[in-house]
Amino acid sequence: MNRIFSGVQPTGNLHLGNYLGAIRNWVALQNEYECIFCIVDLHALTLPQDPDELRASTREVTAAYIAAGIDPERCIIFNQSMVPAHAELAWLLACLTPLGWLNRMTQFKEKAGKQREMAGLGLYSYPVLMAADILVYKATHVPVGEDQKQHLELARDIAGAFNRRYDRDFFPLPEPQIFGAATRVMSLRDGTKKMSKSDSSDFSRINMTDDAQAITLKIRRAKTDPLPLPSTIADLERRPEADNLLGIYAALAGMSREVALTRFAGRNFSEFKEALSELSVEVLGRIGGEMRRLMADPGYIDAVLRRGVERARAIAEPVLREAQQISGLLRP
Repeated sequence: MNRIFSGVQPTGNLHLGNYLGAIRNWVALQNEYECIFCIVDLHALTLPQDPDELRASTREVTAAYIAAGIDPERCIIFNQSMVPAHAELAWLLACLTPLGWLNRMTQFKEKAGKQREMAGLGLYSYPVLMAADILVYKATHVPVGEDQKQHLELARDIAGAFNRRYDRDFFPLPEPQIFGAATRVMSLRDGTKKMSKSDSSDFSRINMTDDAQAITLKIRRAKTDPLPLPSTIADLERRPEADNLLGIYAALAGMSREVALTRFAGRNFSEFKEALSELSVEVLGRIGGEMRRLMADPGYIDAVLRRGVERARAIAEPVLREAQQISGLLRP
């Protein structure tokens, strides 16, 4: 059976973009694949974290997975740092990864900015650990957003480098799964910027834990222009805020932008925002309520993670041991 691997960083404030761009799609995948969904807490350490907040955020992401519909009995849910095989395989792969490959990674340049010389090694080598995350389970498919596609291509290159070095087909070359509508949800305050956990304005995003009142208020205050909604996709795409809000509606309703536009073309934004608020509350209100209920019982969440760790180790450790044996490391 084909195997899925994917993960989310536990950096707090999971939002509508995380749900529509990733987690919602994973719920459907569990019916077709063997699924491994990770909370990638080691990746979170590439930037400074408050230890208590990191632990709380790890539980929050776990709660989000379950509340959104991922079945912890059917899927493996665990936090990355509890499976040492990730970091151990990352070293083997790092020794095969040319610096030139890492120098092409655009996300490091964006995150490090002008302080590149002061950036940590972890931020630079992050894609190698991501490759290890995938390859230690011999995952065949990886759901990724556009911003991670380059890293998955590197993971395929690294898998190929290992296979060529030792002249065997050990690691599969994982295939990307990039979903269509609303994979990039933009800020409610600026339709040209991606919705982000790090945005200083809470009104720029709808958090997965927001209640009905907060969701309605944020949509009401979302930036729009004074014109009614257009009647063609071409006109819509010239108006980023309108395009973003309509894309959110279409994704939540499970319809194309074209169908959604036909429904609301020519209507004022006040009327459209009311419909968007009702739909958002219907979908996210339920998820947020379930997340809050789950987070009130950390013992249950920790039990889910412990079971997931056991199942993940049962897959990852034999793959690591074989990779070590292939590499010539003595395992007495």
